[in-house]
Formats: sequence, C-alpha cells, structure tokens
Amino acid sequence: MIALTSPYLWYSTRATGLVTLLLFTLVVSLGTLVANRVGGKFVGRFEIAELHRSISIVAMVFLAIHIITTVLDSYVSTGFLSVVVPFASPYKRTPVALGAIAFDLMMAVWISSVVKARVANQTWRFIHWFSWIGYGAAIVHALLIGTDAKGGIGYLVVIASASVVVGGAVWRFLARPTRAAGRTALSPIGVEVAREPARRTNSRRLGEPASARERPDSRELLVRPGPEADASARVNDPDANRPFPRSPERPTKKRSRR
Repeated sequence: MIALTSPYLWYSTRATGLVTLLLFTLVVSLGTLVANRVGGKFVGRFEIAELHRSISIVAMVFLAIHIITTVLDSYVSTGFLSVVVPFASPYKRTPVALGAIAFDLMMAVWISSVVKARVANQTWRFIHWFSWIGYGAAIVHALLIGTDAKGGIGYLVVIASASVVVGGAVWRFLARPTRAAGRTALSPIGVEVAREPARRTNSRRLGEPASARERPDSRELLVRPGPEADASARVNDPDANRPFPRSPERPTKKRSRR
C-alpha cells in the first residue's frame, strides 16, 4: 500500500501539473481558432470546436488528478479547503491561492459550457473571458511553486506555453470578426435564424400591411387539384370507372389447318 508520504504522489503531482498546463494551452489556442472562425476544406470549424471541447474534458481530468495527489501528500499540508478557497493553505499561501483561483475560474468556464443550452449567449461569452485570467493565474502558479518550472526544460515549456497563449490573445483581439446576432462559437448558424425576425421588424417600421407581411412566398405554395379536377379526369378517362384495369391484349396466333 502506498503511504501518504510516498514520493510517487510527488512525482504524480509534478507530471500531471505539467501535462495539465500543456493541455490548457492547447484548449485556449483552439478556443482562439474557434472564436476567429478558422476552418477550411481539410479541417472545418465544427471539427476544431469539437476538438476544443474534447481536450478541455481531458484537461479537467488531469487537473483533478493533480489536485488530489497534492492534497493527499502529507509531506506538505495544504488542506482540502485550499483547493477552492484562496489563501486558505498554510503552505506557500500565495502560490497555492493562485492555483485555487485558476481552478475556480476554469471550473466556471467548463460548467458554463456543459450547461450552455440553459444560459444566454451573452452570459456564456462573459464567463468564457475568465479563461484568460485563469490561464494567467496557472502560469504564475507554476512559476512560483512548480519544481520543474524553476529551471531547465520545464521552465522553457512554461515560457513557450505562455508565449503561445499571449500571441493567440493578441491575434484574437486584432483579428476579431464581426459577430452576427444570435451566433456563438459553437452555433455558427444563428445568423440564418435571426434574419426572419429582423425582416419582419423592418417591415413593421416601414408601415407594410400585416397581410403582406404574413403572406408566404408564391414560390413556396403547393397547388393541389380540387374535387372538380378529379371528376373531370374520371369523365375523360374511360378506364377510371372499371373495377379492374384493362389488361393489354395479347396477340393471337393463327393455327394452320393440315
């Protein structure tokens, strides 16, 4: 049985912390691509959005393992309360508090995506802005308390990840496309749904009569024959009143008499 002071917990905390940072770097970068509507023939926008959502779930799993192994390791006392409450840890209060802030913000963003169908689009976008703050708190948390992030390859990985996200943030704000009404990064067809109410609103402002507004397009009407057309068709067709359709006549062969 592994003791609570086993070095394996410490190794697991370090490994999962670094992997979680890389996964969240990929999640934020893919989110930037989705927000700027990047997609083409080979990789569409829907595939990028689905990859962004799937990797975020994997990142949350590694984050949970990182937190559990940190709390279970009795070599340093952090406490379960310090996971969600900042400045509640007696060990390295400020770095652990930054980790708690990052966890709270990432959880808020992830939960808002899970229940996206139940919240307004404006609320969902507002909560998603906290992912930038949460990622920044995670970077500072890794630099202050991370064993591998204080030098060597781990330090280069943290700096490279932060540089990628900063570059993506600058590109996000400079190349931000005009967002249509009712459309979000995960629902790119909202603009088509919003056109019909806008057309009706404009027609009301112009004083168009209600009958003209509600009248459907003539091209969409399906003309169906009435009972008069059916009766005339029966009169003109001599086989319409027969109980069985007339079978085609077969050619008869003349027998030769010998």
